[in-house]
Amino acid sequence: MNAQHFGEPVTGKTVSARVSPAGGLDILSRNEVARLRDASGSGLHQLLRRCALAVLTSGNLSDDPGSMFEQYPDFDIQVLQEDRGIKIELKNAPEQAFVDGRLIRGINELLVAVVRDIVYVSAQLEAGAFDLDDSVGITHAVFEILRNSRILRPQVDPNLVVCWGGHSISRDEYEYTKRVGYQLGLRSMDICTGCGPGAMKGPMKGATIAHAKQRRKGNRYIGVTEPGIIAAESPNPIVNNLVIMPDIEKRLEAFVRLGHGIIVFPGGVGTAEEILYMLGILLMPKNKGIPFPLIFTGPRNSAAYFEQIDRFLRLCLGDSVAEHYKIIIDDPAAVAHAMVSGIDKVRNHRLDNKDAFFFNWALEIPLPFQQPFPPTHNAMSGLALHRDRPRHELAADLRRAFSGIVAGNVKPEGVRAIAEHGPFVIDGEPEIMRALDDLLKAFVAQHRMKLPGGTAYEPCYVVRT
Repeated sequence: MNAQHFGEPVTGKTVSARVSPAGGLDILSRNEVARLRDASGSGLHQLLRRCALAVLTSGNLSDDPGSMFEQYPDFDIQVLQEDRGIKIELKNAPEQAFVDGRLIRGINELLVAVVRDIVYVSAQLEAGAFDLDDSVGITHAVFEILRNSRILRPQVDPNLVVCWGGHSISRDEYEYTKRVGYQLGLRSMDICTGCGPGAMKGPMKGATIAHAKQRRKGNRYIGVTEPGIIAAESPNPIVNNLVIMPDIEKRLEAFVRLGHGIIVFPGGVGTAEEILYMLGILLMPKNKGIPFPLIFTGPRNSAAYFEQIDRFLRLCLGDSVAEHYKIIIDDPAAVAHAMVSGIDKVRNHRLDNKDAFFFNWALEIPLPFQQPFPPTHNAMSGLALHRDRPRHELAADLRRAFSGIVAGNVKPEGVRAIAEHGPFVIDGEPEIMRALDDLLKAFVAQHRMKLPGGTAYEPCYVVRT
């Protein structure tokens, strides 16, 4: 049984309304409003419409990005400039987003985040404010986007735990993520996830109960997403700080720069992508000695999952890669203790080096980890998956392989590429290919590729073994 968050059923019924942005929204120029309204291929309207509908369908049990537009084909959103500010006009919006004709406050806030981030990133790119051909420039772009979203908090001790894991997980695994979140919350940890259901919601839900018990205020439940994934992983209702990064690479960098430690729960290809991204960075020689706690954990019946992940990582990157992570099975309190201890080391290291608590400037993230990877057949077949190269470079290409599969599963451009040209072909060193094929087959068998229900999973890839 898949663990999804509870919400109003998706009925197809709609509401049209004009709403005032909740939580405040910086004044937009007439030019910015015009560009949001622009329905042409070069405009932002379709991007705004896609992200807004994802927010309004929070609670949708489908991970098919096309299904929500089939459910609400007449949905539209317009940003209106008025003398006293702006209004957001929703036409044929999902009824589930409203109570007695009024847009739910939390959904209103997430909708504001959508408008804010789309306008800001577009304006900065148009003005040439971001240098996206340079590694330092990309990191500064990530910083500026996070600062504009008001997520960065100075003068707060390190306490932000990033939780990664699958949206398609079992009920037992979901309940375990809640227990871990609860233990973190009791220790005043805030939570950052990819904002969706499953392992992205569970830690937030557990932490909310613990924060309430501790009478803690100002809690942060940060969701970091990107336009290509938000339709398949709509923000869960607990998220109170949402930021939409321009692409998956900047999303991953945002997690690493924001978080003070990472916990990985069971997941599928997206989780494997995240693991390889983080390990590739930690394997960089320049990052040696920088503390960053990384914990893999799950319930007892998920032990085999992490054993398989561990074998795959050791095979591809060498046994010493295991020095960078800790595996803790079926012990939420031990996970929390280990994470708090690790974050204490992060705090001391940053104090010693006069580094900021709110943004990790010290980690070296090379350009190949930052540049967007196009999910095309040529790009996938051109990956150099061989062990006769630096480990962090192999990790980068393995990350791209999983990223391409994610795109083929749920991202519009990837789904279109598969429909037009057939499955991606992944080739490389035979031993790595056999291990990769075994890992992916296990993900399929365990229903980690697709939410249960609907059509059976059809692989978007072929691994040449």
